[in-house]
Amino acid sequence: MLTVNDDEFWEGVSPVEFGELPALQDAVTVVGYPIGGDTISVTSGVVSRIEILSYVHGSTELLGLQIDAAINSGNSGGPAFNDKGNCVGIAFQSLKHEDAENIGYVIPTPVIQHFIQDYEKNEAYTGFPILGIEWQKMENPDLRKAMGMKPEQKGVRIRRVDPTAPESGVLKSSDIVLSFDGVDIANDGTVPFRHGERIGFSYLVSQKYAGDSSAIKVLRNSEILNFNIKLTSHRRLIPAHNKGRPPSYYIIAGFVFTTVSVPYLRSEYGKDYEYEAPVKLLDKLLHSMLQSPDEQLVVVSQVLVSDINIGYEDIVNTQVLALNGKPVKNLRRLAEMVENCDDEFLKFDLEYEQIVVLRTKTAKAATPDILATHCIPSAMSVDLKA
Repeated sequence: MLTVNDDEFWEGVSPVEFGELPALQDAVTVVGYPIGGDTISVTSGVVSRIEILSYVHGSTELLGLQIDAAINSGNSGGPAFNDKGNCVGIAFQSLKHEDAENIGYVIPTPVIQHFIQDYEKNEAYTGFPILGIEWQKMENPDLRKAMGMKPEQKGVRIRRVDPTAPESGVLKSSDIVLSFDGVDIANDGTVPFRHGERIGFSYLVSQKYAGDSSAIKVLRNSEILNFNIKLTSHRRLIPAHNKGRPPSYYIIAGFVFTTVSVPYLRSEYGKDYEYEAPVKLLDKLLHSMLQSPDEQLVVVSQVLVSDINIGYEDIVNTQVLALNGKPVKNLRRLAEMVENCDDEFLKFDLEYEQIVVLRTKTAKAATPDILATHCIPSAMSVDLKA
C-alpha cells in the first residue's frame, strides 16, 4: 500500500472507480508505459476468457481475465478500463510463446478488492487462503464406482493433505469432496459461476480470508461427513518470496549453507530455472509439502576455496540431510548443531549419498581466515544471530 506524505498531492485528483467483473467479449483498454517511453500508451481489446490462472509472481492460482489487448513489459501495474471508464483490473503478465499472439492477463477487481479489504481488516496483507489438499478429477465412471459414489453424487478425490494445514486433522487421502460452503463440486472440480459459466472450486476458497471457517462435505467409505474447517494461507517448502528480507546463510570451513527459495533458484539458474535447476530441487518445488511449520530446504550453496575443504569443491546446491546422524530441519538448527558440536568430526550427509567430513576444531578455527580472505563480514546472517 503506497501513499504520499504531502496531502496537497491529492488536490484536484479524481480517483479511479472500480467496475464490476466484465463479461466475455466486453471491450477493455489497457493503459501504461510498455517498453519504457515518456508518453502514455493505450491498447484495446476484448475479454477472451475468465478462469482460474496461475499467478507467476505469487506462485498461486486466482481468478484472472485473459484479454487480447497487447501487454508488454512496462504495462504491469497499469489499469485496464471498460467502456464506461471504470477500472476492471490491473495488467500483470502475458504469455510469450511462438504459437501464441496477444494473450495478456489482468488481475480482476474481485481479487484487488479482496487485497484492499484484507489490508483494512488486518492492517497487514495476510494473503489468500487455500484448502490444503491436492485433488484428482472423478470424471471416470469406473473410478467413481470404485470409490463408492452413487450415480447422483459428484465431487473430487483428495490425493494428499498438507500435514501443516488445519484440515489435516479431519480430511484424509481418498476422501471425496462433494461440496464447499454448500456449493456442489462437479467431477471436474468446477462450480457454477455467473450465468451458464463454470469455474474451478478454488475460486470459492479464494473469496475467503485467512482465519475464516468453511463447511466441507465429504464422502468417506460411502458415508457422508460434514466438517467445519478454519482456512489459512499456504506455506511452501520452497517459498515464492523472501518478503523483502536478505537471504539467510551460515558458513563453516568455507561451506556456504543457505535455504532454497524461488528468488534463490532464479539468481542461480536465471529466468529459466524451471528447466535449468537440478531435478531434485525442482521436484521439491513442485510436489513437496512441509512436514512441520519450521521446515526449510537447506543446501550447500557453494564451497569457498581453502585447504581445509580440498576435494569438496564440486559440491553445489546439494541438499543437507543430516549432521552427525541428526536430521537437519532448518538452517537455524544446522547452525546451532555445528556451533555446539563437541564431537571430533562434523559429518554432513548430503543428497545423492554424498558425505562431507571435517575435523570440528580445525573447521571452526579455519572459518575466520576464510571469511577474511573472501571479504565476508560474518559467518552467519543477521536473522540467525537473533
